[in-house]
Amino acid sequence: MSGACRLLGHRMTFGTDGAVMHFHCERGCGTTGYKTYPTAADAARYAGAFNRRDSDDLGKRAPLLGLLPLRLWRLIRRPSPARRGPGQDPSPAE
Repeated sequence: MSGACRLLGHRMTFGTDGAVMHFHCERGCGTTGYKTYPTAADAARYAGAFNRRDSDDLGKRAPLLGLLPLRLWRLIRRPSPARRGPGQDPSPAE
């Protein structure tokens, strides 16, 4: 195991050969293996899913992080039940 793998973990790459999915560490530490699936389509589907990196979708998840300050501001600014006046209580029980 290389020093980078010891410190950061393996960086696995997945490929297929028919119904067999092969994997190995990109950092060259020698970790390798394979898994056989019932069909070649299953192997390709899993290899494609495992090859995705979090950094590939970074821009797609930005709105959640970008809107977090606004959501927190609205949560703070929401009137508490004690501060509501008569006739402003939205509870249907009364």
